Amino acid sequence: MSDNQSWNSSGSEEDLEPREDYGHPVGIAEFSGVLSKWTNYIHGWQDRWVVLKNNTLSYYKSQDETEYGCRGSLCLSKAIITPHEFDECRLDISVNDSIWYLRAQDPEHRNQWIDSIELHRADSGYGSESSLRRHGSMLSLTSATSGFSATSTSSFKKGHSLREKLAEMETFRDILCRQVDTLQKYFDSCADAVSKDELQRDKIMEDDEDDFPNTRTDGEFLHNNNGSKEKLFHSLSPKEMNGIDFKGEAITFKATTAGILATLSHCIDLMVKREDSWQKRLDKEMEKRRRTEESYKSALNELKKKSHFGGPDYEEGPNSLINEDEFFDAVEAALDRQDKIEEQCQTEKTRIHRSSPVSHGGIYSSSGTHRFSDKPYRKVVRASPVDVHRFSSEVEEMVQNHMTYSLQDVGGDANWQLVVEEGEMKVYRREVEENGIVLDPLKATHSVKGVTGHEVCHYFWDTAYRNDWETTIENFNIVETLSDNAVIVYQTHKRVWPASQRDVLYLSAMRKMVANNENDPDTWLVCNFSVDHNDAQPTSRCVRAKINIAMICQTLVSPPEGDKEISRNNIMCKITYVANVNPGGWAPASVLRAVAKREYPKFLKRFTSYVQDKTAGKPILF
Repeated sequence: MSDNQSWNSSGSEEDLEPREDYGHPVGIAEFSGVLSKWTNYIHGWQDRWVVLKNNTLSYYKSQDETEYGCRGSLCLSKAIITPHEFDECRLDISVNDSIWYLRAQDPEHRNQWIDSIELHRADSGYGSESSLRRHGSMLSLTSATSGFSATSTSSFKKGHSLREKLAEMETFRDILCRQVDTLQKYFDSCADAVSKDELQRDKIMEDDEDDFPNTRTDGEFLHNNNGSKEKLFHSLSPKEMNGIDFKGEAITFKATTAGILATLSHCIDLMVKREDSWQKRLDKEMEKRRRTEESYKSALNELKKKSHFGGPDYEEGPNSLINEDEFFDAVEAALDRQDKIEEQCQTEKTRIHRSSPVSHGGIYSSSGTHRFSDKPYRKVVRASPVDVHRFSSEVEEMVQNHMTYSLQDVGGDANWQLVVEEGEMKVYRREVEENGIVLDPLKATHSVKGVTGHEVCHYFWDTAYRNDWETTIENFNIVETLSDNAVIVYQTHKRVWPASQRDVLYLSAMRKMVANNENDPDTWLVCNFSVDHNDAQPTSRCVRAKINIAMICQTLVSPPEGDKEISRNNIMCKITYVANVNPGGWAPASVLRAVAKREYPKFLKRFTSYVQDKTAGKPILF
């Protein structure tokens, strides 16, 4: 019987196999590249150099820093790789409580990373039967040769390993079996001889008489009446005992059993030492687990008391653990990043020198006595017919409401509060909340020189110019064109973490208002209000916001002296911008009001500067 076969009676064959190196994929090439990694809610996504090698994913701040050591790594054996549901460039890798949020340059690049990771995981053999053999049993007897001993680690390396002792036991067993067979033959022979003698003696005793002689002719002796010994049968000869040396066999048998007992004693000592070693390890692991559980409970309690720093998928909500201050800090950090990007884009644009304005326009009759008078010079232009479509009545109602209420003065009982004043621009607000959602109406007034109301409304309404001045929109598309001056638009806004992403579906209509008399200023209006449409239903990806916005623009003209042509120096546009927005979802009221106070003035200045740049040097559009 072989060593391995003999051990199968009390252990596993795998335990006797020598250990092999594992966890290192063979023949799988290293894969590396740049991925964006989510760092925290302040710094957001950051580019990192990521390396996939030997079933391990590591990342560095840059490719130049690979020689200084990685900043973090994950073993992919038990990792869960999850492609994001909505973001086609993103994948999440989680191991227990550790999660890496990664974004590739494009969906194809993300698929390459996923395929490479799965290839490394498959080649590592994790979870297969062969891998278990390579890893070795934790209680493998062969570990005695490389880790534990009765006295010291080196004692196993001097021929006292458990494997060798088991081999000795196999040898002793074979010897003992042969000795038992030999002694059994000897005892059987002795038993046969004794049986024959007893039969002969019984026969003699039956035939014996009182005067029977003490001696028999065959030389056998009996006990006489005096009790003395007499020869009954002859001694057993070695030939009759098959030539077995009983004394020698007995001595050898005793030596063999003594060797077996000594070897068993040594094996028991090894097992006891091994048990003590594993017990110590078990105690350490139990203590480590206890401390980990206590740390987890403590961290959970602290988490309930303090703010929660979530990942990029963190969603807002009234029961959120993040407090208003940290919510505000995160929003401010995100808006600051957007401002930096916008400034960089603006710097690139200003490298091209702006051409100086060139005066154009026809000659108009002069009227008025002062610059930008309340009853300015104007050219009467007939209003175009009202557009007719299925939303015509809603548009007309919205337009009339804005012309009635939006142009009213901010004084009196309106309760408008001035929150921002920068030169000609003023921003007012009324605080309104409904079911915990901030619905503060906003109203801004501004005066812009060198442009007309028609020009301002044209660039505000026409989607062809939307991306040139609007920096908060991620994408938009026209769902339906109702007429030449009315469209239904769906647009999604860039997400500002930790707030959820918003989308809006609204009808946008541009209208020239008919003047009651020739002294009233030319008035143009753009009205945007939310509607429903079957081609743009709400989704779980975004929170649907509701809006009612109006841009009302009046053109004031200061007549030139004499017969000079009207130039852009003679015109000014008075803008009244009103916005009623229901953001949906949930966000702290202080955050929404702070963002509105910060963003609306920036929006008006950015948009009006864009209109001035676009109209500079072009004919005046009344």
